[in-house]
Amino acid sequence: MQTIWAKSALLPSGWATDVRIDVDANGRISAVQADAPEHGTQVAMLLPAPVNVHSHAFQRAMAGLTERRGPDPSDSFWSWRQLMFRFLDRLTPEHIEAITTFVQMEMLEAGYGASVEFHYLHHQPGGARYDNIAETSQRICAAADQSGMGLCLLPVHYQFGGCDGRGLAAGQIRFGNGMEEFLTLHSNAADTIKGMRADTMIGVAPHSLRAVGPDDLKAYGAAFPTGPIHMHLAEQKAEVAEVEQLWGARPVTWALDHMGLDERWCLIHCTQMTSQETIALARSGAVAGLCPITESSLGDGIFDALRWLDHAGAIAIGSDSNIRISLSEELRSLEYSQRLRDGTRAALASVEKSTGRCMYDAILQGGAQASKRDTGRIETGAWADMLALDTASQHMWGRAGDTALDTWIFAGDDRLVRDVWSGGRHLVKDGQHVARDRIVAAYKRTIDALKDAL
Repeated sequence: MQTIWAKSALLPSGWATDVRIDVDANGRISAVQADAPEHGTQVAMLLPAPVNVHSHAFQRAMAGLTERRGPDPSDSFWSWRQLMFRFLDRLTPEHIEAITTFVQMEMLEAGYGASVEFHYLHHQPGGARYDNIAETSQRICAAADQSGMGLCLLPVHYQFGGCDGRGLAAGQIRFGNGMEEFLTLHSNAADTIKGMRADTMIGVAPHSLRAVGPDDLKAYGAAFPTGPIHMHLAEQKAEVAEVEQLWGARPVTWALDHMGLDERWCLIHCTQMTSQETIALARSGAVAGLCPITESSLGDGIFDALRWLDHAGAIAIGSDSNIRISLSEELRSLEYSQRLRDGTRAALASVEKSTGRCMYDAILQGGAQASKRDTGRIETGAWADMLALDTASQHMWGRAGDTALDTWIFAGDDRLVRDVWSGGRHLVKDGQHVARDRIVAAYKRTIDALKDAL
């Protein structure tokens, strides 16, 4: 057992002072008491740590290298896609493990308590299978063992190069599996999960309407009745046009009509929706997995958060391409996108709660739902996923409650995150991961090995 004492803490009932949190040997919160005397590890301000619900960890090694235009000015993805394909030809399982460990370390230092890895890089360069078809999924699990981060692994089903069922392009060949082959891969990955920490989860991810056939997509709800099930949906205009032309409906409309979307599902991006689709999808109970930094980087568009939340929609935050890993910046980008589009301020605030508090409460709940992780609250029985902020910083001086939360998100950055626990494991202390030196050294060796590809 360990004990954390916080001068202030955000509990399900609201802010409380002098809060003692006891954590059992399994990493769950065993007791919470306000107005308690100081005891154990002492922190200034304690928050539940949210789940990062969408990551392609290996892409972190590409960050900052695709800010050039290609020969066709209208093809905004040219430089990104060319680097991605060249990069994929060089990645080994060992590289994937080292990069993923580094990414999870950065997520923890940013304040995330757990990660959902949307993992689609399954095979060898050229598409040949590893002896164990789940080899790279096991490397994601090995990374979580090294970083200590809570993990929900989502092996990705990726079969086609477009809605017309065309074959995969050369740069996609490492992703591809038919349905039966994918089920074998998923089963092998699930066996690995069984031997890991109790807070390690597995779900499933049909990649998108472009990459999985309509008959298989319709069957996912029955095939995986407990979830979680994640899928990219309505990310770009070209995707909307392709689905509408070939399947007779816009992506969100088709998914709502044919896939039985409910609270098991997390739909990633959803930046290209009509107002009617936004309302209908929000009412389905599915979570919208938002990645504002990546959506800005790729020019995907702006999620209609106001309309979504007005209709009781659930949201969660992910870092997707990992071009930048920053929890506070994801939230700031989400809010600022609404302000820029509508010419307003405090767009996502309510009468009762500030902007930062409204967003934070929403992603805590949505992240727990999307990952099927018993988290998002400092409460008896939940996993001890928590972060502590540095209120002694000049940026936070004199701030408390919702105002301190707003200050972190809008006036500070993730350097204000001092301590992080994931499943009760105290992994970030004084702002740094406890194994930072070792993890960074392995990452640098990997980048050296990949320098020609990058």
